[in-house]
Amino acid sequence: MSVAQSEPVLKETTREIVTAWERTTSSRRLYTIIGLILIVIGFVGSVQYADEANAGHFFERLPHLFDFLQWLIPSDWNDVWRALFGRPSPLANGSEAYDFASGRVYIWGDFYIPEYFELMITTLNIAILSTIFGFLVAVPLAFMSARNITPSPAIRFGARRICEFLRAFPELVFAGLFAAVLSAGPVPAIAAILLHTIGALGKLFYEIIENIDMKPDEGIRSVGGTRLERIRFAALPQVLPNLISYGLLRLEINVRASTIIGAVGGGGIGEELRLAISRGFGAKTLALLLLLFLTIIAVDQLSAWLRKKLVGEHQFLLAH
Repeated sequence: MSVAQSEPVLKETTREIVTAWERTTSSRRLYTIIGLILIVIGFVGSVQYADEANAGHFFERLPHLFDFLQWLIPSDWNDVWRALFGRPSPLANGSEAYDFASGRVYIWGDFYIPEYFELMITTLNIAILSTIFGFLVAVPLAFMSARNITPSPAIRFGARRICEFLRAFPELVFAGLFAAVLSAGPVPAIAAILLHTIGALGKLFYEIIENIDMKPDEGIRSVGGTRLERIRFAALPQVLPNLISYGLLRLEINVRASTIIGAVGGGGIGEELRLAISRGFGAKTLALLLLLFLTIIAVDQLSAWLRKKLVGEHQFLLAH
């Protein structure tokens, strides 16, 4: 076929390709518009339902948000620092709103820890203990759940169902159950966060384990190594940095979770924050929020620094 004869064929083919592309583009645009309309309809409908189900109606009460902000602003901003460090307020008149110095925890003589710092230490202890014990239980549970480490389907099935059950319920559900048995306090909070941590870390861990290089495992198996030796010398060195990295990330989450559980009777700073808000103590509320904010920043920065040291700086550079 000559060049002159092939030109009409090429033009026709090009025209068909352009037509098909325009048709596909038009269909995608139509589907996108329909999808956005459905999302908007669903969002508006859910908001209206939530507003009608909410006591007092959310949108009707929304203008009163500024009433809350009004009492939150203290008459003397220095009272925020006084409340934070347990210093007496010049506005103290016997009211509980200004009894900043009454909650001091004396250590030796006149040396004391401010009340809110002591409560923050309790919250951190809840998070740290639940993370440590959750990590120690999640690691063997993850190895039992990994397909490339545990050949038995029954063991894998049981281990995975345990992880699913433990992470299926929020920490607040477990905290309510344990509080009914053990009464309110830090112990039910630790148990609740511990169980959820086991379930969450167990899933993350066994997914990491299933992606390891099995050549070291084959080498140890070929010289007669036991299952524990294969895990100890072949699998664990490959995954340990990532396991610790996820454990530190979980610690950040557990600090927030322990604060929330504290607000419903789990002890720590969360309970004091709830009381300060419900009683309208502006200076105390701001002091607690400031301390919680600074603590979470410190924990996040520390855990990020430790993860970089364990996993390696190059991994973070490659991620960006």
